[in-house]
Amino acid sequence: MQSLQKSPSVETHQIANKRPSREEAEAAVRTLLLWAGENPDREGLVNTPKRVVKAYEEMFSGYKQSAKEILGTVFDEVSGYNDPVLIKDIPFYSHCEHHMVPIIGKAHVAYMPDGQVVGLSKIPRVVDVFAKRLQTQESITAEVADALYQYLKPRGVAVLIEAEHMCMAMRGVKKQGSTTITATYRGAYKDNVEAQVNFVKMIRNL
Repeated sequence: MQSLQKSPSVETHQIANKRPSREEAEAAVRTLLLWAGENPDREGLVNTPKRVVKAYEEMFSGYKQSAKEILGTVFDEVSGYNDPVLIKDIPFYSHCEHHMVPIIGKAHVAYMPDGQVVGLSKIPRVVDVFAKRLQTQESITAEVADALYQYLKPRGVAVLIEAEHMCMAMRGVKKQGSTTITATYRGAYKDNVEAQVNFVKMIRNL
């Protein structure tokens, strides 16, 4: 089995400084509203800092989750099945670590079992662990692959992600509808062009 690529965000995320209190986080949102030219005391915004902090708890819940725990339960009774298992069109929402605006896309994940499989719902949950953090698409792609390869111990893993980045659609070049595609392979998929082609064919229903 090939050595894991080192990805500092996979299960090793550390908050370098003391985490601010909820009140401090709400005060920070209030400051941003003032900076944007708004009046945080007007009726429509008076509770916005609380709402934003609550929304952030959900949108960035990946920092509190562990792919290792999610993939901790596997099934050994697979009746000799060792062909690829593909879960495609997994919707996800993330946030660009450069501008903190949404990344909206879908992930396609396949693995080749080595005597054990994992519940199908666990794969989308692993995608969410890494998506619900400040991210780049490249990092999400690598981290999902590394986590599956490390904790599920399959013969191979393939991950392809297609996403639209609001940092391109809402600001900067302002190109709406542009899609970014990233793909990475581990183990038996790594240098096997035929396996990679079959992976893409399964995604595209070819």
